[in-house]
Amino acid sequence: MTRPSLITPILAPYELFATLAQKTPDWLLALLWRLGIAGVFFMSGRTKVTGFLTITPGTYYLFETDYRVPLIPPHLAAHLAATSETIFPILLTLGLFTRFSALALLGMTTVIEVFVYPDAWPTHLSWAALMVPLIARGGGALSLDRLLKIP
Repeated sequence: MTRPSLITPILAPYELFATLAQKTPDWLLALLWRLGIAGVFFMSGRTKVTGFLTITPGTYYLFETDYRVPLIPPHLAAHLAATSETIFPILLTLGLFTRFSALALLGMTTVIEVFVYPDAWPTHLSWAALMVPLIARGGGALSLDRLLKIP
């Protein structure tokens, strides 16, 4: 099938771009997914602590009011969230236990979506879009998982 002559000058550069984009290495995609979602959670975790993992009074207050979730006492939830938002992003950045770290953060995202910010689904969906490929495919060739032969 031949293209109309008016479309050809537009499609030729696009086809070249598409051909080049398809050659993006998987290790680079996995690295971008890891760093992208790690940055989101790590920066959130930093707002909850001083130093490495000292929970701020404001964090306790938020978990007693705005961030309250069922079945988990606010004090414990604050510690779990701050620790998770610090440790799992570091592991993702290193590509160590990538699948588990992404799954843990996806679980945290689900809790946030269901119990804390149910109207924030577009944001949470974009986070999930970074985590699901990591859970499915792992950390990629440029990860400690690959070096240590962790599936």
